[in-house]
Amino acid sequence: MSLAGNDESRLTGCFAGLRVLDFSTTIAGPHCARMLADMGAEVIKIESVEGETMRTRPPVRHGCSTAFGQLNVGKKSVVLDLKSPDGVGAVRRLVAAADVLVENFRPGVMQRLGLDFAALSALNPRLIYCSISGYGQTGPSAELPAYAPVIHAASGYDMAHLSYQPGRSRPDYCGIYHADVVTGTYAFGAIASALYQRERSGRGQHIDCSMLESMLSLTLNEVQWSQFTVAQPSRPTFGPAACRDGYVMIAIASEKTFQNLMSVIGQADWVDDPRFAKYSDRRANWGALMDGVEAWSGRLSVAECLDRLNAGGVPSSAYRSVAEALADPQIAHRGALADVEDAAGSFKVVNLPFRMSEARVAAGPRAASLGEHTADILREAGVIAPGKH
Repeated sequence: MSLAGNDESRLTGCFAGLRVLDFSTTIAGPHCARMLADMGAEVIKIESVEGETMRTRPPVRHGCSTAFGQLNVGKKSVVLDLKSPDGVGAVRRLVAAADVLVENFRPGVMQRLGLDFAALSALNPRLIYCSISGYGQTGPSAELPAYAPVIHAASGYDMAHLSYQPGRSRPDYCGIYHADVVTGTYAFGAIASALYQRERSGRGQHIDCSMLESMLSLTLNEVQWSQFTVAQPSRPTFGPAACRDGYVMIAIASEKTFQNLMSVIGQADWVDDPRFAKYSDRRANWGALMDGVEAWSGRLSVAECLDRLNAGGVPSSAYRSVAEALADPQIAHRGALADVEDAAGSFKVVNLPFRMSEARVAAGPRAASLGEHTADILREAGVIAPGKH
């Protein structure tokens, strides 16, 4: 979906003409390369003969995973054996015409294959080579195995989150992989920055992206609080407020929203109450404040509560399932979901969360079958002779 008033047929992707070699697996690297594909780049996914591990992740229909499709739609699939001289030779031919390479193997793997930055930049000095790893390419933890749940724990994120759950001491289970998505997005930004610098310098470079540091960037307050002694509020600042038939989230993040909320709940005099008038006092007495809010919200249904909060200019929401969020008319208005296909049929994926007035930003139409483009890409690179398969 383009911005209002634009003729979408005239738009092209910001990275049209860019060729990306995607060696990555699972989530972080594929997410990064999918963003590049959505922005118009030609992304060639290099897979083993067994196929990338996400191809077997549910939901699977007739052998095709939509989880894989969500991360890899719009890419081409080429099967190569990177442990064979022929496979390495093919990569070297492909690198000669590539702009970007993305990989998320454990540090040292690409070097052992003879496909590290030093080896490949000698073939193509303009190559931007992005390495994503758990802890970074060097240092005492560099070669430790890592997946997102491990990084959540190692970064302090899980314990920081737990500190907002009163009366609990056991960390939460992990099912949503923030580290992968955040790191993949940082890698995308670094690649875009390196492309801009290359326009001026004519040279590519190596990007070393750490999942551990990416997760630390999410704990904005905690990074500061860990250096100093900061009093914690008597109740976590943001949490569910009970209604008659469920819960709502109310976010009081400014003086204006605090004043609006007090007006909505019929406690306008609390704006000048010494317990709540200043932010520091309000924070210290947060439990008493929210007890007063719940004395009001507990008499109302979720729908009634939201109607009054929205009318009063108070940021708030019901707690929705993902399915409920996807059904929001705002999602349809924004064109946030794209219909795509794979060999098993059609499904929906989430588009990138931004629109551009002069560029097309959209998921590709199809998730490739394993090795679907091998012959065409290798023939184009001169690895196999014309007419051969």
